[in-house]
Amino acid sequence: MIKKYLFNLLIAIDQAANTVLGGDPDETISSRMGKRVETCQLCRFLCGLLNQIEYRHCQKSIEPDEGTNAV
Repeated sequence: MIKKYLFNLLIAIDQAANTVLGGDPDETISSRMGKRVETCQLCRFLCGLLNQIEYRHCQKSIEPDEGTNAV
């Protein structure tokens, strides 16, 4: 139960950070970067770092139905 709580908390923090950076409040930063990994050098670099933790993390995190409420 604690593990699930911590996971949910990390998702909430991730979505809040994405919102502060002008993104959709219901999308994670990984999803946002995964959508732009081909055209954004910073996204490519950060996704490369995340790949060290989980293979293809950004690509797996893409939420195709999110992102339309970005500023």
